[in-house]
Amino acid sequence: MGKFIHAADIHLDSPLRGLERYEGAPDQIKNATRQAFENLIHLALDEEVDFLLIAGDLYDSDWRDYNTGLYFAARMNVLREAGIPVFIVRGNHDAQSVITRSLILPDNVHIFDHRVPGTVFLEHLGIAIHGQSFAARRVTENLARAYPDPEPGLINIGLLHTALDGREGHEPYAPCSLGELVNRGYDYWALGHVHRREEVRQGSPWIVFPGNLQGRHINEGGPKGCTLVSFSQGRIVAVEEYSLDVLRWSPLAVDCTGARSPEEVLERIHELVLQELELAEGRPVVFRFELVGSTPAHGELVERREHWVNQIRAVVLDASFRQGWLEKVKLHTTSPRLAPGPLPEELPRGFLEKYFRELEEDAELLDELKQELADLKAKLPHDLFVNHPDLNWDNPQVFAELLAAAKDLAQVKLTSREVGTHED
Repeated sequence: MGKFIHAADIHLDSPLRGLERYEGAPDQIKNATRQAFENLIHLALDEEVDFLLIAGDLYDSDWRDYNTGLYFAARMNVLREAGIPVFIVRGNHDAQSVITRSLILPDNVHIFDHRVPGTVFLEHLGIAIHGQSFAARRVTENLARAYPDPEPGLINIGLLHTALDGREGHEPYAPCSLGELVNRGYDYWALGHVHRREEVRQGSPWIVFPGNLQGRHINEGGPKGCTLVSFSQGRIVAVEEYSLDVLRWSPLAVDCTGARSPEEVLERIHELVLQELELAEGRPVVFRFELVGSTPAHGELVERREHWVNQIRAVVLDASFRQGWLEKVKLHTTSPRLAPGPLPEELPRGFLEKYFRELEEDAELLDELKQELADLKAKLPHDLFVNHPDLNWDNPQVFAELLAAAKDLAQVKLTSREVGTHED
């Protein structure tokens, strides 16, 4: 029985996005990708694996200094002393043309060439590993098509950084089809590039995205880690997922329907925080809450948004014993006092609805508004926008959210007496 680890998209020393406002953040935030990589090394040693595969994007981009490379080399020396070889293909973030600095790595590390696919034989294990690195950040040709034919009598593994036929949120690099990989005749395809774990195919051949080791922002939620693969007598016999992350991201919808007050909304959030912390098994958790549903609390939530966001932040800290962090609150509640459907335009709220509806369709008026915002932005400190990407009005999504928030606030101001009393 033999074992190997398949990991990908480590993005070593990549910062976590969305937590810049927290002073005194724990080490799990400052060094999360390194700590997750440490967990990978410990797993390799504890399981006494025969080799480690890294399917691209070991690094996040060119090193700021040599410390990232020196750290990686030191960890590889630890595996070298344990007799564990490491096989790597470069991906779009650490392509041959992207990483300009270099260090001599221990002789147990093999990086596949970027010019043509290559094969490494582990004869004593009955293994052949095929791979090719990215030459540049953007690789649009089908690399898999040129991979070597399988070696008879060996377990054949393809190491490839690819989006396959496309995955949401990922550039379509090194595209290929599931059928092409199946027909290549390999036993296991160790893929990288997609940050969400996916067993694309189970058995003959296994085709697996292990996901990244550590989520780096709110869109990389849930458990993160690697895949441990067992093989025996010329075939793959087991594929297991291992969670190695040190911090979890948790985007959650909070159903506020019927909540009579903002305090009741806080109680619901408190329960969700406790549930997520239990699922995280002792890891710190970063939360994003999207408040939805029809609630009498809508008016006060909108009018005193900053106050209630900070109350939510306090609830998270209290319920988690400072093991929880708030990344953002999105307010998408509605008021039960506001009748659905269009209102007469002669009424204030009807005029408001008409104004925002026409604004969204009037390119000239939108351009004027964007110019006014640009003028305002020029008068504010640059650091404000660096540390708060949710204020980047040049981003179409952020701009749309800004318009929605303005509409909500104006609507509540017009109906404050109706929606602010929290009556039965």
